Amino acid sequence: MGGTNVWDAEWEVNEEQARTLIGRQFPQLSSKQVKRLGWGWDNTVFLIGDEYVFRFPRRSIAVGSIHMEGKLLPKLEAYMTIPYPKPLFYGEASDEYPAPFLGYAYVPGDFPIGLTEERRALSAETLAKFLRRLHEFPVQAALKCGVQQDHRNLTDIASRKVKLEGFLSKVVEHLSPEESGVIEAYISRLQKDRVEAVNALLHGDLHFKNMLVNQNGIVSGIIDWGDLSVGHPACDLSVAYSFLPPYARGVFFETYGGADEETKLLARLIAVYIPMLILMQAVDDGNEAIAAEAKSNIMRALLD
Repeated sequence: MGGTNVWDAEWEVNEEQARTLIGRQFPQLSSKQVKRLGWGWDNTVFLIGDEYVFRFPRRSIAVGSIHMEGKLLPKLEAYMTIPYPKPLFYGEASDEYPAPFLGYAYVPGDFPIGLTEERRALSAETLAKFLRRLHEFPVQAALKCGVQQDHRNLTDIASRKVKLEGFLSKVVEHLSPEESGVIEAYISRLQKDRVEAVNALLHGDLHFKNMLVNQNGIVSGIIDWGDLSVGHPACDLSVAYSFLPPYARGVFFETYGGADEETKLLARLIAVYIPMLILMQAVDDGNEAIAAEAKSNIMRALLD
């Protein structure tokens, strides 16, 4: 079993095991090269040849997501304005590996790490159009596919604020006094305890590790849909604060179709909260590039 962090794995899959598991269930892929691309909290990801990506759950909590993605992702195609990984191969649990796994069409691109503010601004309309269409997907159809409804209690600002204070205390030594001062001041200004519930289908985990950009730095792929859920659109709209410079947010919200002040307040909070979690994990892993990007996301989110 895993250790004490929320991202610790229950099951680790290496390249050799992935090759065996994939080859056994999908013999047509057995001659292709298998290369580990990386891992998140919930899944280990492998590139198969240069056409497919397979995700293997690392924790039992991720198994439901694999089932749900397999059902819902194909239905999203008509709503998608940015490439996304469509499931093509449905792997079943076996004696060798206790969970189902999925194979998708590979979406090429690079993670948006270290982009200039000018480059980021170029994706404002692209991201807004993508989210406008995604949030138009019928909520009832999503729920029928097993999507959870507000299981993370997104509208509860008070408890998120308390958690954020805890996160800050864990990473404070990796921040400059100026950075930690700005974050502390922001947290202390958060006076609202809760916002009104709104329901839309969400990607649910929209940050730089789940976005891909092309050679011009423009968003060209949205990956890792394991947190698909129904809840407040601010969860996804947080990307306007974490990813986009302040001057590009006007065109983002105009293209999206507007957002009220409560939505913007919650979106900014989540734009600090998610990169703070990423920063904690990057510190734990000793990954300086991801830590630096997470920090810049937090600081950008707090700029007006």
